[in-house]
Amino acid sequence: MNDSDPRPPRPEYKVYRSRRNPLKDLRRKGDIQGLRNMLKRRRERPPREGRGLTPGRVVAWFAGAVVAWLALSLVLFMISAALQDGVSERTERALSGGGNMLSGSNILVLGSDARTGDSIDESQAGPSRADTIMVVHAAFGSFRKLSIPRDAEAAIPGHDTQKINASYALGGPALTTRTVESYLGNGLKINHVIEVNFKNFPEFINAFGGVTVNNKTRICSPPFDNFWKGFYMRKGERKLNGRRALGFARVRKNNCAPGENDLDRAERQQELLNGLRRRILTPGGFLRLPLISWRAPKAIKSDLRGPGLLALAADAAAGSSEDPIVLEPSCLDCGAGGSMQVSEGSRADAVERLVEG
Repeated sequence: MNDSDPRPPRPEYKVYRSRRNPLKDLRRKGDIQGLRNMLKRRRERPPREGRGLTPGRVVAWFAGAVVAWLALSLVLFMISAALQDGVSERTERALSGGGNMLSGSNILVLGSDARTGDSIDESQAGPSRADTIMVVHAAFGSFRKLSIPRDAEAAIPGHDTQKINASYALGGPALTTRTVESYLGNGLKINHVIEVNFKNFPEFINAFGGVTVNNKTRICSPPFDNFWKGFYMRKGERKLNGRRALGFARVRKNNCAPGENDLDRAERQQELLNGLRRRILTPGGFLRLPLISWRAPKAIKSDLRGPGLLALAADAAAGSSEDPIVLEPSCLDCGAGGSMQVSEGSRADAVERLVEG
């Protein structure tokens, strides 16, 4: 168009497409035919994805709940471990470097008869001695335990030869570590140490909902600690609460089996650990895992921090179950102070079974 054209400019138009009227067929072809066409189009539409309960969704929800439960337990364990005190610097200096929870590490587990706690008679006097001496070899897929009788005769560095549990009274876990390394010999090194806190140990057992042990002989113990009426237990499988579990592990004399000695006591302690391992692998143990995770670090003192303790717990739960190793004495009550003697050959064999399996 030029300037001389008298016609007005042509306006611009936009074209809009209207939405299809669903009632069009009803007006054009009658009510019945139009309704049939509408229903036909609805049937030809692709079906929407179902929102009902399917096996796949149940599995996914269950897996998510398990992961969340494990994550909660992990967080509680790490927080509880961070709040606990470690061992003394003297004890850390006594430990040997090297070793880890994957390739293999040796952990000295000590339980003392310190006169404190709900199940301990505070009226008793005297220095604390190691009530439990155990070396654990933990590696990926392996968890082996060696119990050392507390009455075994040993040369204590800087002191005379006497019962090995006296090393704890003379120099705490640091001296006990050096004594155990020297006593077992054969190149064994202690990489870590764990001290069991008997005061909090019953609460730890109760976090599992109790523990079931296989008691090999009937126990009729005279009074000790806070079991002022004695400690009695029938033979066979028995479920114990925390207080009785501690008593089971600490029975010193059994009038129903006068021939028992410290070796039987060591076997009961190992059976208690095996019972805890069995319990944690049950559905009930899994449901209690957050409470167990919170209380476990409270029952011990160790140079291991959260990640190390967690790796040790994983090794204990997943490691193969093997017969416990208990040092066999060559003679009873024939050493210094009425101690028992274990030959060097027996100690060498025990160390080989512990480390190499």
